[in-house]
Amino acid sequence: MGGDRETILRIVSNKLAVLKMDEGVREVILALLDIIERDAETIRQLREEVQKLRDEVNRLKGEQGKPKIRPGKPKDEDDSEGKKKDISSEKERRQGKAGGSRKKRTKKDRIEIDRTQYCEIDKDLLPPDAVFKGYAEATVQDLIVRTDNVLFRRQIYYSASENKTYTAEVPAGYEGEYGPHIKASALVLKNICNMSGAKILEFFGQCKIIISAGTLSNMLIKDKETFHREKAELYEAGLAATSYQQIDDTSARVNGDNHYTQILCNLYYTAYFTCEHKNRLTILEILRTGREDGGRRLSYLINDEALELLEQLRISKKVRNRLIGLKSQTEFGKEQIDKLLSDHFPCLNEIARTHILEATAIASYHKEEDYPVIRTLLCDDAPQYKLLTEYLALCWIHDGRHYKKLSPVVLYNVGVLDEFIHRYWEYYRKLLAYKETPTQRLAASLSAEFDILFSTKTGYSILDERISKTKAKKGSLLLALKFPEIPLHNNESELGARQQTRKRDVSLHTMVPDGTRANDTFLSIVETCKKLGINCYDYFLDRIQRTFTIPPLPQAIAEISTQS
Repeated sequence: MGGDRETILRIVSNKLAVLKMDEGVREVILALLDIIERDAETIRQLREEVQKLRDEVNRLKGEQGKPKIRPGKPKDEDDSEGKKKDISSEKERRQGKAGGSRKKRTKKDRIEIDRTQYCEIDKDLLPPDAVFKGYAEATVQDLIVRTDNVLFRRQIYYSASENKTYTAEVPAGYEGEYGPHIKASALVLKNICNMSGAKILEFFGQCKIIISAGTLSNMLIKDKETFHREKAELYEAGLAATSYQQIDDTSARVNGDNHYTQILCNLYYTAYFTCEHKNRLTILEILRTGREDGGRRLSYLINDEALELLEQLRISKKVRNRLIGLKSQTEFGKEQIDKLLSDHFPCLNEIARTHILEATAIASYHKEEDYPVIRTLLCDDAPQYKLLTEYLALCWIHDGRHYKKLSPVVLYNVGVLDEFIHRYWEYYRKLLAYKETPTQRLAASLSAEFDILFSTKTGYSILDERISKTKAKKGSLLLALKFPEIPLHNNESELGARQQTRKRDVSLHTMVPDGTRANDTFLSIVETCKKLGINCYDYFLDRIQRTFTIPPLPQAIAEISTQS
C-alpha cells in the first residue's frame, strides 16, 4: 500500500509540474497534497514521541534506549540529479562569489631553524677533479623530550642579632616540586590537546616524571589567580573591541549536575562562563562580569525603560501602574528589590516577579558607566537573549537550518523546497557582497527584495509557515544593512561552543568550583591566544616564570582591534 501511495504521489507531482490544467483543479490538488504533507509530518512527530517514550520505559527497566546513530553523508552531496547539498559551511555559502583562495605559506616557510649543522663529504671518496659548489639544504624537524631535574642548593644565612634565618629563593616558576616547563606542558596537554588527567599522567610517566594524580590536579586548577585575572581583563577588552558581541551556549556537567556554558566572543577573543542556569538574569550577570573579584552582583533600577520592558514582557497594566509610584534613580540590590516587591506585591506570581527582576536589572545594566555595555548581541533565536541589548542580530545560518529540517514526502513539494532554499542562499550571498561595499541605495534594494522573497506563497503550507516566521524576524536578520560590521552568522560562538563540547567529551565533568573556574579561564585564554596568533605554550611558560615578555592579552586585543 505504501509503495502504491508513493507511486500515486510521484505521478500527481509530475503531472502538476508539466501539465496545464484549470487553476481551480490545480488548487484542489495542491490542497490535497498539502493535507498529505501535514499528515506525514504529524506521523513523523508521533513516531519520534513514541520512540522517546519507549526509550524512557527501557531506562526505567534498567535497559538502554535506542542508540543515537547519525546517518553518514555521501562524499558528493550535490549530484547531477539535483539533490540537495548541505549548505553548512561558510565556504559553501560563499560559492559563486568572485575571487580564489589565498596562497598559503609552505610548511618550510613556517619552520623555525634552531641550529645549523654542516654535513661534510669524506674527501678520500672524491675524484681529484671534484670542485666545491656550495650546499644542498634539507630541513629536518625534531623534538627532544627529556628530563631537566634540578637540585637547587639554596644558601642559608643566620643572623644572631635578629635571630632570623635567610634562605635563597629558587628562580620564578620553580616553586614546589615541579619546574615551569612541566607546569606549562600540563596546561597545554589539558587545555589544548584535551587529554584526560590519566593520559597526562601516563605521558609524564613515559618521560620519567614522577607525579601523583592529586598533585597534577592541583597543578591544573589551584593558585591560578594570575590567569583568572587576565581572563577577566581580556573579557573586558573584548567587550570594548567591537560594537557587537556574539553569544551561544552549550551544556556542561559539574559534579554530576547539568549546567550551561555561555560563550561570548568576537573576532579578537572568546570567553567562557559556566553557570547553573541559562535564564535572562544569569546572562545579565555574565554581561556584568569581568572584574578581578570574578564578577558583580546585579543591581535593579525602576525607571521608564524598565516600565517599557515590562509592557513588552506582558506584565499587567495594573502592576505597571503601581510600579510607576516606585520609580527612582537609585539602584537597588537583590535584598532591597526582594523586600520592595514583597511589601508592595505580596500576591505576585513567580513569573511576573521574575519579569520585574529582569526588566529592572536590564534597565540598571544599560545605565552602567564604568564597564562596557553591549549595544548589539548576535545570537540564535533563544528567548533568554532577547531584550538585553539595544539591538538583537539573528544568525542567518540558524534560520536556514529550519528549512533544511523540512522533509516533504510529495515530490512536487521537494522541488518547491529546493527552489526556495536556492533563492534563500542567493539572497544571503547578496548580503555578503553588500557588507564589502555598503551603500544606502543597495541597503534599500535588499530590504525590498527581502519583503518579496519572504512573502512567497508556495502552496506547501509547512514551508509557507516557515517563510512567514523568517519574515517576522526581518529587523534582526537585516541589522547588517544598518551596521555592516555585524556578521551574518554566529559561527564564532558556535566554534567556541565546539571546543567546550570536545573538552566535555574527554573530561565528562568538573568536580569542584576551582576546576570549573579553571576550565572556563583556560578555555578563554587558549581560544583568545589562537585568535591573536600567540603560542599558548610560550604564553603559559611566560606567565609561570613571571617574565611577562608576552604582552597582556587585553593589550593585544586593543592593539589588533584598533588596526583592523
